[in-house]
Amino acid sequence: MPNAPQPLRDDALSQIDGVRHGFFTRQGGVSAGIFAGLNIGLGSADDQAMVAENRARAMAALDLPATALNTLYQIHSPDVVVADKPFDPDALPKADGMVTDRPGLALGIATADCAPVLFADDKAGVIGACHSGWKGAIGGVVAATVMAMEDLGADRSNITAVLGPCIHQSSYEVGPEFYAQFMAQDAAMDRFFETSSQAGHFQFDLPGFVLDRMRASGVGQVGHIDEDTYADPNRFYSFRRATHRKERNADGSIDYGRLLSAIALMP
Repeated sequence: MPNAPQPLRDDALSQIDGVRHGFFTRQGGVSAGIFAGLNIGLGSADDQAMVAENRARAMAALDLPATALNTLYQIHSPDVVVADKPFDPDALPKADGMVTDRPGLALGIATADCAPVLFADDKAGVIGACHSGWKGAIGGVVAATVMAMEDLGADRSNITAVLGPCIHQSSYEVGPEFYAQFMAQDAAMDRFFETSSQAGHFQFDLPGFVLDRMRASGVGQVGHIDEDTYADPNRFYSFRRATHRKERNADGSIDYGRLLSAIALMP
């Protein structure tokens, strides 16, 4: 396929037999304008035929049919669902994590600055994926995904968990109300913040915080695709960058593409 997607891959996950994964960039797709590239966002105002083609191209990169891809109606929650059959595309589960032990089902997370995490237990044949923005991370979506994998027979000490591209600290300025929510939960979370050049504001370390949550969950191995979505417009979509640049779709509202991170047990 010309201009085929070339997803980023983690070495540890790549070494697991029977598991395919990819943290896709925006390159290799057919969308145009502010969505240019591999936009897989069903919730964007992009041409849905192009979104469908992009999703199919991503699955082809994993040697799977277009119908293999399952995504969620993401709500920034700690909620996790089990995928034991393909999701109904007209009634996607409202959740931010999913797990399966069924070969041929690809678990896909859509992001545009938030943190995608992919999980695999090669011994149990169980995989998981979660969308971990700051709300989901502080709410416990990583731990909830690990627990849901254990309900399917996984052992957390055998799980490899990998954090994908997301917004980094230098790009993520937050206000005092944001900082206060973390301090109200645990003052030790101050270590994920640095003072900003703007008085009363902070730079938040989202990947550092999510990696901390991953390690705290007790998984056996933690990996990180260390890329800043905000800082690289040629390769990544970014909600915050689109907002700052006031990138608007045809109806005049600010919009942006969504990146895909996906994992599957091969049939």
